[in-house]
Amino acid sequence: MSTLYTLDWIIIFGYFAIILGIAWWVIKKQKKTTDDYFLAGRHLGWFIVGSSIFASNIGSEHIVGLAGSGATDGVAMAHYELHAWCLLVLGWVMVPFYLRSRVYTMPEFLERRFSPTARTVLSGISLVAYVLTKIAVGVFAGGIVFSVLLPDINFLGLDSFWIGSILVIVITGIYTVLGGMAAVAYTEALQTIILIIGSILVTYFGLQYLGGWSELKAIAGSEMFNLWKPLVPTGVEATWAPVKEAGRMAWYFNDNYPWIGMLFCAPIIGLWYWTTDQYIVQRVLSAPNEREARRGSIAAAFFKLLPVFIFIIPGIIFYALAVSGKVPAFQEQLIGPDGQVIRDNAQQAFPMMVAHILPVGIRGVVVAGLLAALMSSLAGVFNACSTLFTIDFYSRLKPHVTQEKLVWVGRVATTVMVIIGLLWLPVIRGGKGLYDYLQGVQAYLAPPIFVVFFAGIFNKRLNAKGALAALFSGFALGILRLAIDTPVKLVAGFQYEQGSLLWILNNIFFQYYSLLIFLVSLIVMYAVSYATEEPEYEKIKGLTFGTITDEHRRESRASWNAVDVIASIIVVLMILGTYIYFSG
Repeated sequence: MSTLYTLDWIIIFGYFAIILGIAWWVIKKQKKTTDDYFLAGRHLGWFIVGSSIFASNIGSEHIVGLAGSGATDGVAMAHYELHAWCLLVLGWVMVPFYLRSRVYTMPEFLERRFSPTARTVLSGISLVAYVLTKIAVGVFAGGIVFSVLLPDINFLGLDSFWIGSILVIVITGIYTVLGGMAAVAYTEALQTIILIIGSILVTYFGLQYLGGWSELKAIAGSEMFNLWKPLVPTGVEATWAPVKEAGRMAWYFNDNYPWIGMLFCAPIIGLWYWTTDQYIVQRVLSAPNEREARRGSIAAAFFKLLPVFIFIIPGIIFYALAVSGKVPAFQEQLIGPDGQVIRDNAQQAFPMMVAHILPVGIRGVVVAGLLAALMSSLAGVFNACSTLFTIDFYSRLKPHVTQEKLVWVGRVATTVMVIIGLLWLPVIRGGKGLYDYLQGVQAYLAPPIFVVFFAGIFNKRLNAKGALAALFSGFALGILRLAIDTPVKLVAGFQYEQGSLLWILNNIFFQYYSLLIFLVSLIVMYAVSYATEEPEYEKIKGLTFGTITDEHRRESRASWNAVDVIASIIVVLMILGTYIYFSG
């Protein structure tokens, strides 16, 4: 039976009407130039930039995944949400270089800093990764939401998973194709507000149903509120030997997000994602100047602190309601006959909270928020893929093509991404373990990209040969691990022989393997760069700390004031406060 009533549907249809209205308004104003289509004319204000960054990050897979992790591991995944400080790095460190270069894409920046080949490599890897991860995972999580909230919907033989996913992909595709970055950004501003309000309501009503915060802590236990997980599980002996057995295991096999991985490895992925990924950085490139871009990044940092409380905490509430038996449906879903948590079912935590805890009307607001999350993340990736293909490939093959033609190609590219999203549906629906597998792809591809961007900006001596060597060596290690992991994740019952090299590599916790890729990429980049000729410093003027001029420094200094500094300090203090509070 559907868990949505007439009032809920009115709210949901109202949401769609407003979104399409905003998109239509943007489309009517739009000019047929590449600046306008791909970067919203470079005139987005700081609030639009910040809310767009947040909305793009918080897809439905984010909500489903975080709430699910809250139900199984407590606040362990909050480390990733507390990477709000990475957005401060984006605003204060990277934005001046990006806006000074006037690029459309992150690969284009690599071309300015290193070489056209570096641009091509990163563009190709990014496009493939977006198709394999962001589109696929977003569609998967959206399908989960629809199947829980509308279990009995059926039309022409299609169930709620198909109907809901197709509807959202098509609607999102229409306004992204026609409106480009401006339509994406302005709709995301509204979607951010709806998403935050809806998720706060889930947390509030969940706590009310349970009996309050103190009751939550009493039922869930202190370990669920501890960000710092031990190197190995309690009662297990840690060893360097590659073993995984009862009472004894290699410390680097522990996949329960141990503190060392979160402290030293997770920031690599965080800095790559928040400061160098086209999917995110395209928003700051759409700002008119450093001031608006930086303030947008700071605003996004404030928004980024919210998921701990509005996505992860609802998952813990779901767990508490299940183990306490206060909601029998939750207990049946999450707790197995042996009294242990059924981890595979935890991903339904958030939509089940919506279906069982919220009153009529409020439920419609939250479902609109979930739809906003799905649509904003899909719109973001559709637009990012379109920009990468059009600017980094097509415009280089056809350098004299008109602006109107490039916009047309961008729309065609976006349409292709929408079609790919639809084609992913049957694969996602039938792929056991595909969600977790795809989530790991980014961890293996991120380190070399992070290295070439940050090392390239901080050290002017590093050259194109070093950058390419780092990219190729890092990607090779990442693809090796993906090739090893693939059959284990996707083929039921497949396992490597225990103790074999492939078994060891497959069992190394992904964060540690990411750190290995990072170290190898960094060493290779420095070794090759210093073994070969220096770059031409005149060509990279303004693109590294060693080549910025006094004029560049004056321009950057004029773009910020005490308000920006104080706001950034507040973000840092809030992060530290959260770490202290969630220490068990």
